[in-house]
Amino acid sequence: MLAVIGGTGFSELVGLEGVQGEDIETPYGMSYVEGGEIADVPVLFLPRHGHPPRFPPHRINYRANIDSLARMNVDEIVAVSVVGSVDPLLSVGDLIVPDQIVDYTRDRDGTFFDDEISHIDFTFPYDESVRQKLISALQSLPDDRYQTTGVYGCTQGPRLETAAEVRRLTNDGCSIVGMTAMPEAALAREKEIAYAGISLVVNSGAGLNDQEIDLDGISIILEQGMLRITNVIEALIRNSL
Repeated sequence: MLAVIGGTGFSELVGLEGVQGEDIETPYGMSYVEGGEIADVPVLFLPRHGHPPRFPPHRINYRANIDSLARMNVDEIVAVSVVGSVDPLLSVGDLIVPDQIVDYTRDRDGTFFDDEISHIDFTFPYDESVRQKLISALQSLPDDRYQTTGVYGCTQGPRLETAAEVRRLTNDGCSIVGMTAMPEAALAREKEIAYAGISLVVNSGAGLNDQEIDLDGISIILEQGMLRITNVIEALIRNSL
C-alpha cells in the first residue's frame, strides 16, 4: 500500500475520497493517519506535523509516524516537503526528486534500534523504484519545471539558515535545504518501507542573492506548487493501474 506523507502546505491530500482518519497508538506515541482512495486505489495520508499541524520539524515524532505506517502494512512512501534552493540552477517553483541526503540534524530520535545492534545500508537513502515512479509521473504531465536528482541537506530548524550556512551547504554538494527528510528516510529504511521524496522549492537560500527571504510570498508559491504535487501523486497512482 502507498502512503503519502505531507508537510508544510500539504496538510491534506486533495482528491482522497472516502477519507477516514484515526489515531494510531505505537510504542513511540500517537500518530494520526487518514485512509481513503484515489482512482479506486487505497491510499494512506499522514500529516507529519500533526493534525491539526502543530509540531515544528525538530519536535515531530518521526518514529511514531513511520511505525504507524509499518503497522498499516505500507510498503511505499512518497514524502512531500518544501525546501530552499542552495543551487543557483534551481529556481523558486521548481519541483525536485532528490536522490541523496546530507544529515545536519541533531538530538532527534533517529532509530528503532535503541536496544539492539543493527546497521542499515543507507548508501542510497531514497528507494530508486519509487523515485522512478515519481519521475515517470512528472514526465506524463505538461509540467517541465522539475529536476530528477539532487542532494537534500536536512537541517535542524526551526529557524532558516544563515548565509554562511548556505555557503557550507553548497560547498558540501547540497542542492536543496529542508528540515524533515531525516530521520524520516532512515526510519523508513529500518522498517523496510520503500521511501522517496518530492520537494517544492519555495525560496532561494540566504545570501544567494541580494534579497531577503519573502515569507509572505512563499504562501502563494506553496498553493500553486502543492497543486502540482497533487497532480504528480495522482498520475503516479493512475500509472500503476
